[in-house]
Amino acid sequence: MIFVRQMLSQKGDRIYSVAPDTTLNEVLEVMFTHDIGVVVVLESGKIKGIFSERDFTRAYATKERPSLDEPVAALMTQEVISVNPDASIDDCMILMTSHHIRHLPVVDNGALVGLISIGDLVKELISERDGTIRGLENYILGTDYNR
Repeated sequence: MIFVRQMLSQKGDRIYSVAPDTTLNEVLEVMFTHDIGVVVVLESGKIKGIFSERDFTRAYATKERPSLDEPVAALMTQEVISVNPDASIDDCMILMTSHHIRHLPVVDNGALVGLISIGDLVKELISERDGTIRGLENYILGTDYNR
């Protein structure tokens, strides 16, 4: 079983964050520049919210379209679901599926240490499955015992 800690050690801990008073225009520029779909909203090192393409799309689809000069705090998702580094991939998949979310901040002792996406989880699951298949093939064929 693979855990979030292992994923972060391979993926890295790069997190893009903004302050709650950052304008939507600035946030969208960050997301565009770094080709990302989400930023974590931090204040004094603490998670205040998360802002995703989905948040912007939902706000824009309303009759009162948001001003790009508005602070991200006005549109961010405030109820942030996070995991700790000892969570398993299965735990993360269950959370993401039940809450209809695509990103999970990783928090260790109150500090943000990483961010994982549904894509990260799928990549790990495929890698794990491929490793299992190779192991079974080697077992059946009687190869690769001395490597």
